[in-house]
Amino acid sequence: MSTQPFTVERWTRQSKIAVAFVLIGQMLLAFGPFFLSATVVDRLTALFIYGILALMWNALAGYAGLVSIGNQAFFGLGAYAAVRLADAGVSPYPALLLGGLLVAVVALPVSTFMLRLRGGEFAIGMWVVAELAHLLVNLDNLVQGETGTSLIALQRYDAIERRNDTYWAALVAVAFLGWLVFFMLRGRIGSAVQAIRDNEEAAASIGVRVFSSKQLIFVLSAFGCAIAGALWVATSITFQPKTYFSVQWTAYMIFMVLVGGIGTYEGPILGAILFFLIETFFGAEGVKYLIGLGATAMLFALLLPRGIWGEIEARFGVRLLPIGYQLRTSRIPDDI
Repeated sequence: MSTQPFTVERWTRQSKIAVAFVLIGQMLLAFGPFFLSATVVDRLTALFIYGILALMWNALAGYAGLVSIGNQAFFGLGAYAAVRLADAGVSPYPALLLGGLLVAVVALPVSTFMLRLRGGEFAIGMWVVAELAHLLVNLDNLVQGETGTSLIALQRYDAIERRNDTYWAALVAVAFLGWLVFFMLRGRIGSAVQAIRDNEEAAASIGVRVFSSKQLIFVLSAFGCAIAGALWVATSITFQPKTYFSVQWTAYMIFMVLVGGIGTYEGPILGAILFFLIETFFGAEGVKYLIGLGATAMLFALLLPRGIWGEIEARFGVRLLPIGYQLRTSRIPDDI
């Protein structure tokens, strides 16, 4: 005879080990510019930016259920704000952060209109917002329409110093935003937005503050995407609106999240790494590269609809950085 009591776990042995490895990895990466080549430092900076974009879109769509095809609006506005602030005399690296904060402030009133839309209306509405932002930025004399401008203030830095500082800024940003999303989703806000995603009316009926919960995730996603845009302009120096407001940025976000596993925490990180590797080895192929990305997304949608990490979780029950709880049984012999 035996009993099988149920236990509810959140911090498992696996997750504790995973968190330790992540923290150690982040500390090691902080010393990257001292032992890595300039090319590797540049590529890792790009990977960190991709990671931010994947985490932000997954928080918005995967957890809050707000599928957007217009997050390039915030990416472009973040880059534009950084350029504008630097031109006004703000030191370039503080301008990156201030640009992200300004975009978050702008996103607050935008959310009051956009969050009244649902499903496809919200997705298309966000694309309209991105196009409107693109047009407005083009009207700025500093930008000179599609001719663009550059983050001139960064050119005063030595090339090595600029590369390393941008690397560290991107590492700090992805680490901060990654842990912020992790702990937010493990708290009350995480439970609230997932309840809203599953059934908004039911969530409201049990006291969930629907609008304010969605608004918080919306503004956070805007801030993160803006920081990513500001960091990208710091790596490339030049700013051309048609590049930064291109829908390809949201397409990249969707690719990373869907391939990695939407609605999981680990999935977008894995998806960002996979996208980074594909871009690194095949990015120079031009149209073939874009076709390959589309074909890869189609294959995953057909064969692995849960994404890579979603399938791993479903088949093996592995949760390295769990957001929710796990129900386990333990067989205990009865006393004789």
